Amino acid sequence: MARLIRLACLAVVLAAGFSRPVLATEFLSLAEAGVMYDAPSDKGKPLYVVQRYTPVEVVVNLERWVKVRDKDGTIAWMPKSSLATTRTVVATVAAQVRQAADASAPVVFQADRHVALELLEVAPPGWARVKHREGPEGFVRVEQVWGL
Repeated sequence: MARLIRLACLAVVLAAGFSRPVLATEFLSLAEAGVMYDAPSDKGKPLYVVQRYTPVEVVVNLERWVKVRDKDGTIAWMPKSSLATTRTVVATVAAQVRQAADASAPVVFQADRHVALELLEVAPPGWARVKHREGPEGFVRVEQVWGL
């Protein structure tokens, strides 16, 4: 019995050593309003329309189609031509964007829930530097946005 347990432990250790590395999550945003489909084809059933600038998480990347997940967890297909490499995040709450990455820094503006913001950088830890499409920029707590 003890030998069987040692063999099982060895198998787990070996399997962990040969496991594939964890891949970074990839996010894209919509270059224009786009239709989400149930299949990777123009003949697929249109599910709903997503607004321009909305961030989506890439699940599967094919030649002309991308399977994506939105902030609500819905998974669907989009034509790759609808997506841009410009990164955005979307406010999940009324997010306070501050002058500096500090909870006591002055608020530059407040982004209402569902507002998309351009992601400029993720740093320092726990903060993201963002820009509103009308110009102002600042730092927001990462737990107040989705798309990182």
